[in-house]
Amino acid sequence: MPESPLRVVARIKARSETIGEVRELLLSLIEPTHKEFGCIRYELLQNREDPTDFTFVEEWESDEAFASHAASDHLKAIGPKLQPVVADGPDVRTYLVVN
Repeated sequence: MPESPLRVVARIKARSETIGEVRELLLSLIEPTHKEFGCIRYELLQNREDPTDFTFVEEWESDEAFASHAASDHLKAIGPKLQPVVADGPDVRTYLVVN
């Protein structure tokens, strides 16, 4: 049986005074991530009622593709830049589609 695509929801909470900076940092991840092997979908959402709340909705061909993304240079490089401008560490949850 083929492996089903992996779905990921990753929430990042900006501090209220750093919303613009966090937004720009997160937007910078989109282009290089779309080029990664196994990336099906990678989109950034911002909560309409709470602009400090950012969420990536992702779809990966496999666990291996997602693991490769997590180890990517662009994702590793952004960590130290995000740390001082976010309220908490990212909340990353992985899901499988239930049919």
